[in-house]
Amino acid sequence: MFSAIYFESAVRDHPRTRAILRRYRDLPQIECGRYSEIFNRKSQNFRLQKENSALILARKHGRKVLPAPGGYGFDAAGSHYFSHMLNCIYDCRYCFLQGMYRSAHCVLFVNYEDFADAIERTLSHPKEHPKEHPKEDTHRKSCHSARSRRISSSALPMRSFGFAQDDRVGRQAQDNGVVAHLPTDAGEVAPDAGQVFYSGYDCDSLAFEPASGFAEYFVPWFAARPRAVLELRTKSTQIGGLLKQEPIQNCIIAMSFTTAAAAARWEHGVPAIEKRLAALGRLQEAGWPVALRFEPLLPDTSPDACRELFELVFSRLDSRWLHSVSIGLFRMPADYFRNTLRIYPDEALFARETRTRNGVTSLRHPHEEAWLRQIETALFRHIDPKNYYRCADGETDREN
Repeated sequence: MFSAIYFESAVRDHPRTRAILRRYRDLPQIECGRYSEIFNRKSQNFRLQKENSALILARKHGRKVLPAPGGYGFDAAGSHYFSHMLNCIYDCRYCFLQGMYRSAHCVLFVNYEDFADAIERTLSHPKEHPKEHPKEDTHRKSCHSARSRRISSSALPMRSFGFAQDDRVGRQAQDNGVVAHLPTDAGEVAPDAGQVFYSGYDCDSLAFEPASGFAEYFVPWFAARPRAVLELRTKSTQIGGLLKQEPIQNCIIAMSFTTAAAAARWEHGVPAIEKRLAALGRLQEAGWPVALRFEPLLPDTSPDACRELFELVFSRLDSRWLHSVSIGLFRMPADYFRNTLRIYPDEALFARETRTRNGVTSLRHPHEEAWLRQIETALFRHIDPKNYYRCADGETDREN
């Protein structure tokens, strides 16, 4: 997975550093002053470095919890994100990280306790956190925000659909004490609605879990704070740690999917769709709140391919016990898109008509709104539309 392990002198004796160094004892281990000595330096090439990337263990300084951009995710009293890791062990050709960073090395910030303290302060003083983050957050605003039809988290991650008591998934969720706390409608905002904290912007939340212990630390932490909601965005099947813990209603595991053709062509090193569904099914059966993120939708994705994907997904999962479902178009900050083109000048994915609006580049579909409506109609055969939201790059081209 990695060619070497770098670690900052300041975290040399941190328990997580020591544990990871023991885990990778056969790799070269190099001490450094600051992770920036190795990560994202000038003249580095993401494409070349991805073939031989290293892991860097570091301490996160400065601001650790930032406000999520407007339009991202589901409504809540407050939405925030935090990144315990920079870069991803997977290699998805459409990912904005390859245009954001010059370096393909992965940085793991081991000082989880400091992140937890920052989240605690955010919970205690939410008004001190501005609604929009300054310039450094532009890439997240354009990658994840935009026009969306959003649902409410209500600090409660699943809906009650009133199905039979002998239903296997329902019974398991009831046994775990979830059903008693479910909202009656996805659009309902509870008077004590909590705040949502998204993980998985700059990395995959679970892909490195066996070594990082990220969820192992933060799930119990959030369990003690039921009005705070944690979303783990992932494509990973590394769910063993979660299955060893008692499910909690305020931790949502949101799995991302593209069609079979797109996954095979553009998602390198990512677990197969069937394996991801098997993992998500096990989590759902165990009583964990799970969500589906169908993104990015690429312009050459046919509604028929989406129908096949939806048929497969909902043959493995119980749609009545999903927290939420979303669809998102391909979008990337314009400067990151230009950087990506320089890395992959012959990539077929980007050799098509684009649209740039408000600093965001998207791949155009000639009949975008009608195309999206067809896909959404296919999706609504399986889910309640109240549980759905759409993320796009702005106003799509309206058609009659």
